[in-house]
Amino acid sequence: MGKDPNSWKYRQFFWRSWAIQASWNYERQMNMGFMYGMAPILDAIYKDPNDSELKKEAYQRHMAYYNCTPQTSAFVLGLAASMEEQYYIDQENFSPEAVSAVKTSLMGPLSGIGDSFFQGTIRVLAFGLGINLAQKGSIFGPILAMLISFVPSYLVTYYGGKIGYNMGNKYLTKLYQEGLMEKVMYVCSIVGLMVIGSMIASMINITTPVHVGETFVLQDVLNDIMPQMIPLGFTFFMYWLLKKKVPTGWMLVISIAGGILLSILGVFN
Repeated sequence: MGKDPNSWKYRQFFWRSWAIQASWNYERQMNMGFMYGMAPILDAIYKDPNDSELKKEAYQRHMAYYNCTPQTSAFVLGLAASMEEQYYIDQENFSPEAVSAVKTSLMGPLSGIGDSFFQGTIRVLAFGLGINLAQKGSIFGPILAMLISFVPSYLVTYYGGKIGYNMGNKYLTKLYQEGLMEKVMYVCSIVGLMVIGSMIASMINITTPVHVGETFVLQDVLNDIMPQMIPLGFTFFMYWLLKKKVPTGWMLVISIAGGILLSILGVFN
């Protein structure tokens, strides 16, 4: 058996996914780290100087918002790489929007699984056993903790990237030949919207204390109409500012100053 010609790609997914949080930012979180992981693949795909515009578009495509467990991000890198290759081969039938849609739909589920497994289970188990040994004076305490933490991360990261890439190559062509890719994109867009909706409801905690006596409580009325209406409205306001190309710094100033002012006035909690 010959050497797998794609092995260098698996190594890129593996090593670069470990650095995915090195450029974490509040605006798009892990987007620069994801772009760092995709850069060698994109450089290899768009190596012809005539493809410079396509390469720029691909770079911009992978600078979009991204946030996922680092260990499971290798799978997303592999899948995105295979989709980029498919797009380059068949630009007439393959939409680049599918790449972004699949990334968005995978972030939530893989983060839920990855964070629960690595942060909530493996880390607790590893350092629980390690601390127990260390308290007894054993040098194997920290060594065991690091090994238990590293081995599952190594396996999931390396084979996740490999499986993601090979799955993409195997099934993308079949999906297009059978006319199923549009349905996949539709489902991915729905899942992506569900993920964003759940993030709005769980991460943006804005309520109003406005009431008239004990009979009219504005927050209860809004909840009866639609739960989490204020966080949703605030999100749409931020989206409107983005569409107007308002700089992120100004959006932060508006959020902080506006929040403090409205809290002092008793409009929001």
